[in-house]
Amino acid sequence: MQHTSIPSWADAAAQLVAVAAGRRPADLVIRGGLLVNVQSREILPGWQVAVAEGRFAYVGPDASHCIGPRTDVVEAEGRYLIPGLCDGHMHIESGMLTPAEFAAAVIPHGTTTMFHDPHEIANVLGLRGVRMMHDEALMQPVNIFTQMPSCAPSAPGLETTGYEIGPDDVAEAMRWPGIIGLGEMMNYPGVVNGSQQMLEEIAATMRAGKTVGGHYASPDRGLPFHAYVAGGPSDDHEGTAEADAIARARQGMRSMLRLGSAWYDVESQITAITEKGLDPRNFLLCTDDCHSGTLVHEGHMNRVVRHAIACGCDPLVALQMATINTATHFGLERELGSIAPGRRADVILTPDLRTLPIDMVFARGIKVAEQGRLTVSCPHYPWPADARTTVHLARRLTAGDFAIPAPPGVRRVTARVIGVVENQAPTRALTADLEVTQGLVEAQGDVAQIALVERHRATGQVVNAFVAGFGYRGGIAIASTVAHDSHHMIVVGTCREEMARAANRLAEVGGGVTLWREGQELALVELPIAGLMSDRPAREVADKAQALVAAMADCGCTLNNAYMQHSLLALVVIPELRISDKGLIDVTRFAVTEVFQA
Repeated sequence: MQHTSIPSWADAAAQLVAVAAGRRPADLVIRGGLLVNVQSREILPGWQVAVAEGRFAYVGPDASHCIGPRTDVVEAEGRYLIPGLCDGHMHIESGMLTPAEFAAAVIPHGTTTMFHDPHEIANVLGLRGVRMMHDEALMQPVNIFTQMPSCAPSAPGLETTGYEIGPDDVAEAMRWPGIIGLGEMMNYPGVVNGSQQMLEEIAATMRAGKTVGGHYASPDRGLPFHAYVAGGPSDDHEGTAEADAIARARQGMRSMLRLGSAWYDVESQITAITEKGLDPRNFLLCTDDCHSGTLVHEGHMNRVVRHAIACGCDPLVALQMATINTATHFGLERELGSIAPGRRADVILTPDLRTLPIDMVFARGIKVAEQGRLTVSCPHYPWPADARTTVHLARRLTAGDFAIPAPPGVRRVTARVIGVVENQAPTRALTADLEVTQGLVEAQGDVAQIALVERHRATGQVVNAFVAGFGYRGGIAIASTVAHDSHHMIVVGTCREEMARAANRLAEVGGGVTLWREGQELALVELPIAGLMSDRPAREVADKAQALVAAMADCGCTLNNAYMQHSLLALVVIPELRISDKGLIDVTRFAVTEVFQA
């Protein structure tokens, strides 16, 4: 597999020194701007940069000695020069795009470095799927580093995945060229309780000198939190309150503040910096999960930086949190994250530091985007046929597969209900008093049915329960093969016949998302690669995703980014109540619970 790269600093050193000393002309000089120095947190008017071998050679007040007859000179015309933006934690699959198409979508927004955890595809295709994501990532004209997934399944014993990841897989992946560390350690109970498998994975990562990603989703900041930190995770993006951010920073973790398509956790935590005055170098910005519509219409890391500034953060501090802080955390401070000699020449030209319109983007010294238009190609990996045929049902499903029988002889039941929380990953454990009709419990009011359909091994298993908060009206169903993290099929509906139609449709197209009402398909987003991604252009996928969102609203759903909420209903490591192929899961106890209360 051909990988896009630039010479190492060591290999380029002689050329960089020669350019900086004026003995050799630069490949590129940018002048006439205001340089944002994230190392010193200051703006340097008139400073110029000279680039050679894809790296900054000279950064200073006058680069005229670096200009030769073939040097490309770019006039900044009073604009700011800022480092290319870094996303410290994200999942490419959440964009419904392959690494190539994700890169093509975010480069015009100024993202030049991503640290991605492909644990979605790990659950479907195992280590081989991770390698395919890793290889396509390394083909791109920007920096995409891969974190080896740590938890497939995310909670052993509470879900069944298509493949499992273990310590031997982690040790093997640590030898791959693009692996930067271990992906988020979601099995925090395993770490807290001394799970040999989890600690072996962490040990294999640390022996390789790489970073261990964290995911502590519990609100308990007592002894379990301290035990988790002692286990090795060095960052965490699961905080939702100021106290969470402070607790992580005090324990030597990097606190990652996320703004994704549905997760709004920056405003509630950034006060640790803006009001409590904590050292901002221990805080990073990230997206975690962004769908294609957000990428196309709103932006990527530029959107997060803008939001942090709008929440009261100093623009230079916000930029540090999306550049040098991230590079330092992953041990890459001498490689990227700032406009300084020797670093990769990743730089953005923008006329305004608060609103961050992205005029021009350079990556490794090459202009990769201008005025929102991609100016380079993003190569595709040759995804094999078996990666496009991953939805395996034992048979065509019928309405009967989604029936929920009541206990014998009762007319009403008290059911446990998954309660969706807008703009947050956690759910609430609710109860509802539901009627029984002809021995079956029906969806009623805001309480809809939810089903998990096994799709990896064609077992024919369907698990049924209830969910509230979507607000659907009439006889509808929405089905998705994106169902974090085990990625079976999740179906939510108010009509069993529609639920069967939606599930069968996804088996026909090889995965994706579909919405049905009264026998008609209202929207379809095809995701043929692992049932998670499309290799079509981001705008095309975004248009289909937007049609889905509009159709969901037409069916009564008013939640912001409701599809993201739908896709997390099987995530059995985030409280309080979830569904899996094992049944209804009480995540506060990490145990299977009954749908009906006694």
